[in-house]
Amino acid sequence: MPGSEHGVSCGISRINNSFFMSIKIVGKLTHADYEMMVPMLENAIKDVKEPNIKVIVDMINFEGWEIRAAWDDLKLGIKHNHDFSKIALIGNKKWEEVMAKVSNWFISGDIQYFDNRQDGLSWLDL
Repeated sequence: MPGSEHGVSCGISRINNSFFMSIKIVGKLTHADYEMMVPMLENAIKDVKEPNIKVIVDMINFEGWEIRAAWDDLKLGIKHNHDFSKIALIGNKKWEEVMAKVSNWFISGDIQYFDNRQDGLSWLDL
């Protein structure tokens, strides 16, 4: 729908070689969202030989991807496959839970789905 709110907010913190990334997605992700988010992640980890990245993704208001953004997501997962140790997906839709299970096939880290943020943070050991 034209004029609908969409976008991604992203924060990254670091302790030694461990990173915590917090992402909140609203609406449908676009290629432009990945053009903002990917360089932020890559700049944060560029000088780290073996980064350990834990991620929490708030998908409660997520509506999916544009085609090019879905491709961007796949490329990001392939390029940084071994950098992600745990990814907690927080959502409220059955298809998001299924997506978490399918994502485990493509990422070497563990991906789990939760229906609330606190359970996700606890699982990430944060």
